[in-house]
Amino acid sequence: PGLLTFILYFYYCNMKFLIIRFSSIGDIVLTTPAIRCLKKQVAGAEIHFVTKLSMKAVTIANPYIDKFHYLDKNLDALINELKKEKFDYVIDLHKNFRSYKIRRRLHAKVLSYKKLTLQKFLLTQFGINVMPGIHISQRCIQSLQSLHVYDDGEGLDYFIPSTERVKDSDLPASHLFGFIAVVIGGTYHTKKLPADKLRQLCSMIQFPLVLVGGKEDAEEGNAIAAIDDVKIYNACGKFSLNESADIVRSSRCVISHDTGLQYIACAFQKPVFAVWGGTSPKLDVEPYYGTKHSSLHKNFMVYGLRCQPCSNYGTKQCPLGHFKCMKLQDVAAIAQNISALLK
Repeated sequence: PGLLTFILYFYYCNMKFLIIRFSSIGDIVLTTPAIRCLKKQVAGAEIHFVTKLSMKAVTIANPYIDKFHYLDKNLDALINELKKEKFDYVIDLHKNFRSYKIRRRLHAKVLSYKKLTLQKFLLTQFGINVMPGIHISQRCIQSLQSLHVYDDGEGLDYFIPSTERVKDSDLPASHLFGFIAVVIGGTYHTKKLPADKLRQLCSMIQFPLVLVGGKEDAEEGNAIAAIDDVKIYNACGKFSLNESADIVRSSRCVISHDTGLQYIACAFQKPVFAVWGGTSPKLDVEPYYGTKHSSLHKNFMVYGLRCQPCSNYGTKQCPLGHFKCMKLQDVAAIAQNISALLK
């Protein structure tokens, strides 16, 4: 083992790696264990990361990334920029047309994760589950096996710039001694609880709540907060992504749909009550804390639905029109589990 370590040190030392993951917030966060393990275990590794310009905030403070490259609109211009770096390896953790085009034109060695497109298609379209049961974060690390990189078991990372911390004065005084973060947003309709279910849930929880989401969620947040504007503070649209992440970091626990902030909560080792609709943990994407840490999450699903999951990412409307996966959610059970945790 000593000789092997010595040989590997000199073979991989000072190599330059490009990691590709264009989006989304959650998917980028799920790649962070692979980024960290590569940086810490390959001596002198110089790690570059390419993502969409709109995703800049997600990784900007990550200390394991040496240089960032951003895709705005012009892929060819990005590729010409990347060519100048002369990478030894391209690590494709996205695997789509754009990442393939980058790989082909950089002429570097390529490593990529198992995307499991066929397995996901069988699960979402026919209910046939042949998923391997290996979390996507672990599959990202497994793509680095030829570099002798292994899973350190530490789970996900998320780093908040010091300039984007939330001050005590930014939250109501009634919430400074503890609150629950409720992530009400979601990219797609089928990943979100209907507004009436969210209002029921929030009315059942006897603890200060902070609603977290984007500007597009502000109006719905106001309707929910109107139930009790002392207990419920609507932060939707008032804070940046990293400030919202800091709210999650400061919370006692997090209720979340299948969104990026769910995984950010895991990075801070927060208990997560994950509410699943059109997507499912069966897709090997449930909250992840790393093998060295205890699992702190609980999944809430409507069991027995043959149509669930109906999509890898969610859809704009229920394909069958009934939306039972969210309309039949037992919000009383979620509230009871939160009460038990806080006690």
